[in-house]
Amino acid sequence: MEQREMDLQETEIARRGVQPAGFGALMINADDWGFNESVTNPALACFLAGAVSSVSAMVFMEDSGRAAALALEHGVDAGLHLNFTAPFSAPHCPPALREHQQRCLRFLRFHRLAPAIYHPGLGASFRYVAQTQMEEFERLYGHRPTRIDGHHHMHLAANVLFAGLLPSGAIIRRNFFFQPGEKIWMNRAYRGWQDRILARRHRIADFFFSIAPVEPYARIERIVALARHHAVEVETHPAIPEEFQFLMNGGLAHCLGNVAVARGYRLPEASDRPGKGGLQ
Repeated sequence: MEQREMDLQETEIARRGVQPAGFGALMINADDWGFNESVTNPALACFLAGAVSSVSAMVFMEDSGRAAALALEHGVDAGLHLNFTAPFSAPHCPPALREHQQRCLRFLRFHRLAPAIYHPGLGASFRYVAQTQMEEFERLYGHRPTRIDGHHHMHLAANVLFAGLLPSGAIIRRNFFFQPGEKIWMNRAYRGWQDRILARRHRIADFFFSIAPVEPYARIERIVALARHHAVEVETHPAIPEEFQFLMNGGLAHCLGNVAVARGYRLPEASDRPGKGGLQ
C-alpha cells in the first residue's frame, strides 16, 4: 500500500468529518441477482464460498422467481435492486409496469445529467415502478425490502430520492467514495449532498466502493483496511469473469488479511454508533 495514497485517503476522510463507528464490517454485495441464470449462478457460488455477503435482487426479470427460491433455500441476504433502466424480461410482467418503466427509461437516458433533474410530469410513473417492484419483492421473498439500491444507481435519481419513494429507516446504498482528483469537485459535492439527505432518513454504510478494478491489489487492501473500523460496502458483479476469479481463486483472500467478509449485510443501529457516524 503506497504511503502517499494512504495519506490522501486519510485526509479526505478527515475533511468529511467521518468518525470511527466502533463497528467494522466488510460487506461484499453481488448486484443483479435474478437478472438471468448466468448472473445468478456465479453470485450464488460466491455466496456459498463465503466470498459474498449479500445480494441485490431484481424483480420482474427472467430469473427472478428461481433466484428468490434459491435465496430462501440457502439463506442469502437479499435486498431490492430497483430497476428503472433495464427492460423487464419476466413473462408475467404487467403491461402497465412496462409502459411506466419505458417512460422513466426514456427520460433517464436522454442526457447523462437527467438523473439529477426532477421531472414533475413523470412523478406518477416513477412512483408506480418503484412501488410495484417493492410489492413484487415482498411476494417473492416474504417481506418488504429493508435494504434498497438501484440498477445503474438510479435509486439516487431525483425523481426517486427527492420524491421520498425510498422507505424511511431502510438501508440505502450511498454514492461511491472518491479521492480528490478522481472526480471534479462539483460532482463530489453533489454526491456528498445526496449522501447527507440519505443519512437523514435512512441507514447508510460509511463507505461504498466498486470491487473493480481488482488490480492492483493495493487498492483492495486499502478498502479492506477501512473495514476494520467502519462499515464498508463493496459492489461486485460475479458474472464478470475477472471479478469471479478474484473472489473465488485467491485474490480476495490475499487482500483480506485478518478482516473477514461479513455474512449478510450488517449495519449497527444508529443508537450503537458514536456521534452521527458515516460520511456526513
